[in-house]
Amino acid sequence: MMVPVRCFTCGNVVGEHWEAFESRVDEGEDPSDVLDDLGVDRHCCRRMLVSHTDLVDIVAPYQ
Repeated sequence: MMVPVRCFTCGNVVGEHWEAFESRVDEGEDPSDVLDDLGVDRHCCRRMLVSHTDLVDIVAPYQ
């Protein structure tokens, strides 16, 4: 669905970085470099952004 606002493990806010992360990765930048640039340092927070699959457009017609 939508990217979680906070990290499930540590509680840091990660949702604010999603749009910048997604657009920069789509342009061809390395995800690791983008996360470093955005200041997402913890592995648990990085996992939240790297492993997220955006399913809003797929699920929306069924609601």
